[in-house]
Amino acid sequence: MTRILAYRFSAFGDVAMTVPVFREFLEQNPDVEIVMVSRSNFEDLFSDIQRVTFKGIDLDDYKGFLGLRKLAKELLQEFKPDYIADLHDVIRTKILDKIYVRRGMKVFKIDKGKEEKENLTNIWNPDKTKLKQTVERYADVFREMGFTVELSHQLRPKHDEKAGIGFAPFAQHQGKMLPLEKSFELVKILAQKHPIYFFGGGKNEIETLESWEKQIPNTQSLAGKLSLSEELDRIAKLEVMISMDSANMHLASIVGTRCVSIWGSTHPYAGFLGFGQNEKDVVQIRDFTCRPCSVFGDKECFRGDWACLEEISVQQIIDTL
Repeated sequence: MTRILAYRFSAFGDVAMTVPVFREFLEQNPDVEIVMVSRSNFEDLFSDIQRVTFKGIDLDDYKGFLGLRKLAKELLQEFKPDYIADLHDVIRTKILDKIYVRRGMKVFKIDKGKEEKENLTNIWNPDKTKLKQTVERYADVFREMGFTVELSHQLRPKHDEKAGIGFAPFAQHQGKMLPLEKSFELVKILAQKHPIYFFGGGKNEIETLESWEKQIPNTQSLAGKLSLSEELDRIAKLEVMISMDSANMHLASIVGTRCVSIWGSTHPYAGFLGFGQNEKDVVQIRDFTCRPCSVFGDKECFRGDWACLEEISVQQIIDTL
């Protein structure tokens, strides 16, 4: 059995995107197993994939070069891997890579296409071309090792009977989030015909969604009430999820639920559309040449008015649904 030690420490959505890749890679390569090293609270993402051993760590326990050297040594002693897969390629993992190379290990790392993405997000560049999907970039790491993997890019529903609409109106950055007044208006309309379930986390999000639950009949806030495993199971039972370009889209992909995703300053061309999700289910303003201005939605609006989000209409989302 060939053992691959893989690591990706953040962000939540990016770690979630490795799940369908691992699943299909291991199905096509039955003599391989993966040890996935990541933050401890991500463990439930991988719970139903055979031949994946999850190693959860607290990065605060491994600070600086000496801490990373300690981590590298512990992982090597515990798992004795044949290959190293760096699925992150940041300073922390570059240090781990060098330590393993010096020990004679075979290290393969993701090509994140940094220059391509810088070109894509250049607001003065009118030629916007679709880049390789991130899930394919993950798969390329295993292909470079000599393995074969063909991704299906198909959803795998976990439940036959699905009901209700999930709604995750929040994102980490303003450039990825529909204005809350529009989200509220959307829910008021949809809840007239469908039960709506709210998803979110963090004190402010929980308070907002509980307030919406009180104001809008036929809605229920699940924010802050479920473990990650329970949240995945709940999303699996939804007819559809509505999400920003955020982790909830990728959670829907893991459990085979279709997702209508809303995009502002980011763009599916950067490669972060959820695995198996349909581009026809993307809601965006297409004729803004300044989009995307950011890969992650963390930049200030060049125009100063967030028109890419402000001009998305509630009716546009309903029509997509």
